[in-house]
Amino acid sequence: MNEKPTGDRIATADDCPRASGMPMLGMGTWQLTDEQTTPEAVETALEMGYRHIDTARGYGNEHLVGDGIERSSVDREDVFLATKIWTEDLGYEDAIEAAHDAVDDLGVEKVDLLYVHWPAGAYDPVETFRAFDELVEQGVTERIGISNFEPEQIETAVATAEHDIFAHQFECHPMLQQEAVREATEAHGIEPVAYSPLARGDVFGHETLSDIAGDHNVSEAQVSLAWLREAGITAIPKASGEDHLHDNWASLSLQLSDGELEAIDELDEHERKVDPGFGPWNQ
Repeated sequence: MNEKPTGDRIATADDCPRASGMPMLGMGTWQLTDEQTTPEAVETALEMGYRHIDTARGYGNEHLVGDGIERSSVDREDVFLATKIWTEDLGYEDAIEAAHDAVDDLGVEKVDLLYVHWPAGAYDPVETFRAFDELVEQGVTERIGISNFEPEQIETAVATAEHDIFAHQFECHPMLQQEAVREATEAHGIEPVAYSPLARGDVFGHETLSDIAGDHNVSEAQVSLAWLREAGITAIPKASGEDHLHDNWASLSLQLSDGELEAIDELDEHERKVDPGFGPWNQ
């Protein structure tokens, strides 16, 4: 059994494990579009110790995220920065243009990771990955990734892209554990990344998670994030306030017992929070 933490030590950036160079706890920025509070939140996160920031063209906030990075005292080279190309821009020429616009809006020379946001809209494996491969060659991105792919689409992407697919971002939390997607992702050495790791807030008040949280005197959010970390899954919870950023960050100091991890493993309720009609599981 793993020992429980003492709870008297604050996690630092050195405590955040890395998945092949990508810190396993990051800050998600979906819906963070306020001109003042978004840069402040990004700056606060970086000063706190976060070194992984995730955004997307579809969020409409890359310029604000970039402002927050610029305002912080953390060197750009120490920040793992990821963004995504939206569905309508996944044709070859549009993807190239959108990626260049992304780095311009972010105010950086390149991003560390560029995702295909959804395998939908203008997505075509051959043309989309031809663009993404070229963007690596141009130095616009260090790595390429996929998001919201089903197992069959992961296979096609791996077979089509010339450069290794570094990461796969998909919804994952104790109530939607995505075993088949995780297995297909990890079978190809692709890093799994969980968005909505707190199930859009539904982890709070969940009986099993609350019981475990109470035993450790922590929040259900910390329990969910610690479970993901123990499963080898990077998490990017959205947070804008300092208190939530602190709480998520504190999950790095939480060590769950084998029995607690098994109890969470048994929770899978197949409860999807992000379910657009164009999602590949709906086709």
